[in-house]
Amino acid sequence: MPRVVVSASIAYDYIMSFGGSFKDHILPDKAHVISVSFLLDALVQQRGGVGGNIAYTLALLGEPSALVGTVGRDFGEYREAFERLGIDLTNVVTLDDELTSSSFMNADMAGNQIAAFYPGAGGHSAELDVTEAARAARFGIVGAGAPDAMRKHAAEIVAAGCTLIFDPSQQIVILTGDDLQTGIDAADIVVGNDYEFGMMERKTGLAVADIASRVRMAVVTYGDRGSEILTEGKTIAIPVAKPEVVADPTGGGDAYRAGLIKGLLLGSELPVVGRIAALAATYAIERHGPQEHQFTAGEFVARFEEAFPDYAGALQPGELESNLASMTMTQALST
Repeated sequence: MPRVVVSASIAYDYIMSFGGSFKDHILPDKAHVISVSFLLDALVQQRGGVGGNIAYTLALLGEPSALVGTVGRDFGEYREAFERLGIDLTNVVTLDDELTSSSFMNADMAGNQIAAFYPGAGGHSAELDVTEAARAARFGIVGAGAPDAMRKHAAEIVAAGCTLIFDPSQQIVILTGDDLQTGIDAADIVVGNDYEFGMMERKTGLAVADIASRVRMAVVTYGDRGSEILTEGKTIAIPVAKPEVVADPTGGGDAYRAGLIKGLLLGSELPVVGRIAALAATYAIERHGPQEHQFTAGEFVARFEEAFPDYAGALQPGELESNLASMTMTQALST
């Protein structure tokens, strides 16, 4: 049985590019009756969603997880790709009368963005029970998804005796202060970026240090300034793994969380755990799309030692190889 349960959004991302500037087509004095249409230069459909992204990178790291969520009738290609990676989709339920959650992002040449999100089938995720999967797992991560599913699955993971990682991220805006405090109090580990911890403080009155004092570990990411792991009154600074190019920051945080979980499962020292997470994030941001990066165990370890020479030998390829007997990750990715 998988050692990790992932409960968070599963979605398709539709990335659109407009070759001009939105402002050239919007009349300020007619803003009350906007009617605009943009001829796109590019449209790409990609697999995404917080839960899907975390599960993807965990699989690359040799840790196929149990993914949880409700999806629509258009999920076929997504399901096939994840089955090839060995991800447990027992608790990914298809609703034939719905479409999979979808994010639509249209960007112009000036960097402006018009976005929309359709929850679709993902809005029914709270109807699923994760207790059975959590009983067999060591870690259960609850990330951004339907708010009622986040509340329910966090409680079920804890009741099953599984270690809860609470990562409310994009849903902090919707969750109440009580929701956030309940999640923090139930969790062993709380993860978020600097801005998200600031939003949690506004809603709960709990600063990062306060949250760290209530849980076994708090992890704060700072983008290109690295990250910090706060535990037992100590702060462990984690540097970034220098990227070859920054193509798209989308999904970097999700990959970081996958690396964090893998490092904890290995029982590595926390400076090593953080660096595994940092390198996983770097792989993600070097590609357009949150599930477009690839690496083998050997490639990951070689780059880890290049990025963090002081920790050479701390990670072995065998620790990142999937326990799937019938296929290697390389075969899965190339199928």
